[in-house]
Amino acid sequence: MRRFVRPLILTALATCCGAALAAGTDAAPPLGHLPTWAQPESYKLAFKVDPKQEDYSGSSTIRIKLTQPSDFVWLHGKELKVSKVTVTDAAGKKHTGKYTVAAEKEGVARVDLGAKLEGEITLAIEFSAPLNKQLQGLYKVSHEGIPYAMTQMEPVSARYAFPGFDEPSFKVPFDIQLTIPADDQGVANTAQIKEEKAGAGWKTLTFSTTKPLPTYLVAFAVGPWDIEKGPDITPTQYRTTATPLRGIAAKGEGHRMKHVLGETNSIIHTLEDYYGFGYPYDKLDLLAAPDFSAGAMENAGLVTFRDWLLLIDPDSAAQYVRGSFNVNAHELAHQWTGDTVTMAWWDDLWLNEAFATWMQQKVTIKVHPEYRADLDRVRGAQGAMNNDSLVSARKIRQPITGNGDIETAFDGITYQKGAAVLGMFEGYVTDSVFQKGMRAYIQKHKFANATADDLIDAIAEAAGQGDAFKKAFRTFLDQSGVPYVSTEVKTEGGKTVLHLAQSRYLPLGSTGDASRVWGVPMCVRYGVEGGGNKVKCELLDKATGTMVLDGAAKNSWVLPNADGRGYYRFSQSKADLAALAKVVSTLTDAEQLAYADAVRAGFQHGDLDAGDYLAATKPLTASKTREVFTAPIGTFNWILDNEATTDAQRERLRKWATDAYLPKLKQLGYRKKAGEPDNDTITRTTLAGFLADKDIGVPEVRAELLKQGDAALKTKDGRLDLDAADSDMLASALGVAVEERGAPAVEALMAEVPKTSDPAKRNAMLIALGDATDPALANKVRDFALGKDVKVGEMAMVLRGGRESEATRADLWKWFTTNYDKIVARTGSFAGGKLPEMAAGGSCSKAEADRMSAFFKPRLGQVSGADRGLAQTSEQTLLCAALKDKQDPKAILR
Repeated sequence: MRRFVRPLILTALATCCGAALAAGTDAAPPLGHLPTWAQPESYKLAFKVDPKQEDYSGSSTIRIKLTQPSDFVWLHGKELKVSKVTVTDAAGKKHTGKYTVAAEKEGVARVDLGAKLEGEITLAIEFSAPLNKQLQGLYKVSHEGIPYAMTQMEPVSARYAFPGFDEPSFKVPFDIQLTIPADDQGVANTAQIKEEKAGAGWKTLTFSTTKPLPTYLVAFAVGPWDIEKGPDITPTQYRTTATPLRGIAAKGEGHRMKHVLGETNSIIHTLEDYYGFGYPYDKLDLLAAPDFSAGAMENAGLVTFRDWLLLIDPDSAAQYVRGSFNVNAHELAHQWTGDTVTMAWWDDLWLNEAFATWMQQKVTIKVHPEYRADLDRVRGAQGAMNNDSLVSARKIRQPITGNGDIETAFDGITYQKGAAVLGMFEGYVTDSVFQKGMRAYIQKHKFANATADDLIDAIAEAAGQGDAFKKAFRTFLDQSGVPYVSTEVKTEGGKTVLHLAQSRYLPLGSTGDASRVWGVPMCVRYGVEGGGNKVKCELLDKATGTMVLDGAAKNSWVLPNADGRGYYRFSQSKADLAALAKVVSTLTDAEQLAYADAVRAGFQHGDLDAGDYLAATKPLTASKTREVFTAPIGTFNWILDNEATTDAQRERLRKWATDAYLPKLKQLGYRKKAGEPDNDTITRTTLAGFLADKDIGVPEVRAELLKQGDAALKTKDGRLDLDAADSDMLASALGVAVEERGAPAVEALMAEVPKTSDPAKRNAMLIALGDATDPALANKVRDFALGKDVKVGEMAMVLRGGRESEATRADLWKWFTTNYDKIVARTGSFAGGKLPEMAAGGSCSKAEADRMSAFFKPRLGQVSGADRGLAQTSEQTLLCAALKDKQDPKAILR
């Protein structure tokens, strides 16, 4: 699953409950793993759903194997009204069962069987439930006033939709049947095999039996969907028959699916070639959801997406076109890692998400090399390092102590850090050897479950590696943090020797313990005699070590992270860093990003001041590669927002930004040109948004965006003329108009949003509304975000604004705390971990951290995941304050 927003299990109990819970009906409900003595073997699910209604009904018939006698079973169900339970024993005798909610918050129920039974039984449960309003389970959404019903089961929301064993290790076949209004369409994981009339105004659809699936991958949708037939996925040596491909979209939107359907064959074929294993399901549907809690979801055979990722037009913004391909590749990669082979438990979520992230990058590099997914990999890893530097950071394999741990596991540690660690060890054993191990892993565990040890064993066997390799791999999975390798070049006995010392990277002000050791596959690039360079790799698995740089030139420069492939940060003496800076423009783009991260890490560590940072990163701005020349922007913005205190300091920073970036923007112009490379389009959007920001405010850039924003706000045939602005810069143009025009612009946008169904235009308007600066106007916009005209999945776009100063953050905080209950009621449990960040992200003082803790601590028990969200947002705030206190603003003028 791809997460954008940016949504109590007791391990000890889980390990002991297998035998104890069968002993008697007084046992406490299992809040972790369900006991394994009751094993589901198959499901028959039947639902009667009319999206126009508020409730639906259904039945869940589960064949279960009891490996020991019991008169009850534990399973999951939440907000279900169970009307009847029928138990059929191994001899075919029927018993009346009883369904009792045992742990309401966690969604655990007990079913009394009516007799002590053993062996094969069948449990038939009839129930009804509300169509969820918080984008969980079977939920209700609308498009242009027309209702639809669809599912989102991951991670623990299948229990809202039907009673069952809602854990990934219970992986079995499903038969699904939908009774729906006769005029509606119904789709599910597998191909429809039958349609029958079901009384006046109804029909029943039956779908083929699924391959073994966990409950979180079960999916279906009902409504007046457009169904767009795509080109069949053509056969390959790994799949001998064509696979039907379709696009599913809200009524009137199906024609906009053609682009993504046209890209899908190349993705599937690339994945099949890598894994040596054909796409395993009987069809593939891609569904554009009118509202969705995630970015997308990898349901087997029925992949669901936020609609703007699939509804692509010829004039769609370049970022949407790229995002569409990348997210589609991520979700389709899951059909192998996640769906065909599924993690055994949520502590190994990375086996799903890290692999899909890593594999998506491979697919994109092959199919669309111009998208530079090789640099996305490096930047993603560096983004994860920022979170991983926190004491409160998760491990990749984080023990599960509550539903909140499951819900907050969908983060940069699981996705980007996990992908970076895979790429690092892939580079160490070579790509072809790693592929051999991956193919063996998929074949051995297909249609079953696997653990981290299964994966590591497969790679180690393919690489001929032993325990040292496995131990090194596990050091990145089983402990949090970023390795920080300090390096120093010395000449000893006529040889050039690189001295290495590793610890945990901790930013200035951290309370963490730096004493930590990883098995780091270090690859170093260095200059050699004659002007060339060379790479050497060794495993650093002790606190200190050395590496002899064979053939190194005298006073050689050293890049301690060759190809930017390692998941670690490095520091150098000022002399070594200066030597590297002189040749940085000759390094690969990925290596220049590694250099940029080293400078940024030195600044956040307190080793470099603002003057050092600006001087060290200035050479990067001369690069012709967007990902490289924009690398300094994040820390530059921090210096401008948090460190600069005088007009002279701010003016120096504005001049630095203008000199570095305005010539590039002026060369591109302010409008997309016919046939231009999409990288030019994205560069224009990035630089215009940066230079027009009111704290930088380059006059000509701001004037041009205001001109476009004003044009978009003019009415044409009773509607705003949003097409008058460059489609890629619409959000920035409208944002400047909101800042400059105030209430008239805000009122016009709030009136237009409910009239607009196009998701890209809605996104642009909602983002721009978040730029309202007047406190009263900003609160009016926030109130609007809580209303019916803004979808649940869109709220965060509006609420991200108002963080540029302590005063604006105080206004946001007051509004948020006043409306806290409404926000929680609207966003649901999955967003719990994001609430502290939504309220106080960007804070930079101890007073703000104290205020945050005082508010959230008494409320942590109400929303799962909020405890981790509070710990991380609070720590980030205190680290920001410590860095602000340390840095001397005068260094900006040096």
